Amino acid sequence: FALAYENGFGSIEADIWLKDELLVVAHDAKDIDPKKTLSVLYLDPLAKRIAENKGKVYADGKKELQLLIDIKSDAIATLDALISVLEKYPSLIQNKKIRFVISGNRPQPTDYVNYPSFIFFDGRPAEQYDKKALKKVGLISENYYKFAMWNGIGEIAANQRTALLSVIKKAHEMGKPFRFWATPDTEASWKLFMELGVDYINTDKVEALASFLKRKQF
Repeated sequence: FALAYENGFGSIEADIWLKDELLVVAHDAKDIDPKKTLSVLYLDPLAKRIAENKGKVYADGKKELQLLIDIKSDAIATLDALISVLEKYPSLIQNKKIRFVISGNRPQPTDYVNYPSFIFFDGRPAEQYDKKALKKVGLISENYYKFAMWNGIGEIAANQRTALLSVIKKAHEMGKPFRFWATPDTEASWKLFMELGVDYINTDKVEALASFLKRKQF
């Protein structure tokens, strides 16, 4: 969290598991550590910074923050536990500059409307949403490799570029921001995604991407 926040990123992702009534942050089940809870690693530090910024997410008061929470365990039980935890943080859930978006294991779209106003969901281009469900979709995401095989080195083939652009446009026509997951993580890929209009770039190279964005080499 700290690295992404200090670099001013607009979206920060956390993978969570419900384990023994605790929400634990881990990418894989084998890495679960009961001391590494969502509260300790993400929510407490964010609440502290907001208090220091007198209610602002970032000191400049302009930036918004999406907390993309990827549920790895049972969708309903984990989401219910998450809501109970989030309700202990009024400075977060009442902040208009923060959006909690649920990814990974999610309820059915028809059930989205049953969740609190501070909860949004990560949608898919192929899913169908009625008007009420669509209002609860905060983001549209898809697997990069469904559309392209380019590894982020050299130039992407024209037909793959067109396929990527098509799905991005579909999300934007729905009025939603878009991201790919499982992407190449190179400067060439970041440049391409920005050219195509991707709203959130997936990366494990936080500092390198931050430096790239500051240089604005696109």
